Amino acid sequence: MEIAPSRKALTHERILDTAARAIRRAGFQGVGVADIMKEAGLTHGGFYAHFASRDALLAEALAHAGQQSAERIAKGNATREARGASPFRALIEGYLSERHLSGTENGCAVAALASEMPRQSPDVRAAAAQRVRSLMALVQRSLPTGAAPGSAAAIASQMVGALQLARALGDNAEGKALLAANRKALLAAYDVSPPG
Repeated sequence: MEIAPSRKALTHERILDTAARAIRRAGFQGVGVADIMKEAGLTHGGFYAHFASRDALLAEALAHAGQQSAERIAKGNATREARGASPFRALIEGYLSERHLSGTENGCAVAALASEMPRQSPDVRAAAAQRVRSLMALVQRSLPTGAAPGSAAAIASQMVGALQLARALGDNAEGKALLAANRKALLAAYDVSPPG
């Protein structure tokens, strides 16, 4: 028999969901405790029943954002693979999609926050480094057997950089063209069995 989560656990999850969206939308500096609690429908005073500090919230929210992204990626990849795409093609087409161009609030935390990560507290930087490692591991798992060592790190870097640059150009023809060029280049270089 499965035990239902406690009220405190549900509230904690609601705060994390809110904070995970907020850090991707506004960056680390754009996230205030009072604003998060208000957006979550809670009072500011209840914050310390869940987190020791703002940095503790940011680190946990970053991990939560990464988990949410991984779940969305896995679901999208499964759908594309069921239609005949290789695991690598499924990943690249999903990550460098036009939908991801405008989806900062629910998209990849690494792409949304990479430039801010080095200026955070040690705990937040550690959580950020884990998100980067997780992204590289995801890429590694999608690569065909025999891919050159270091390919996953290079590909993850191109994916994140392409998404950041496309977002800088905007959700327009120019941003979409940048994503399309990177999809094409990565698939030509690493996808050994594109669907016919």
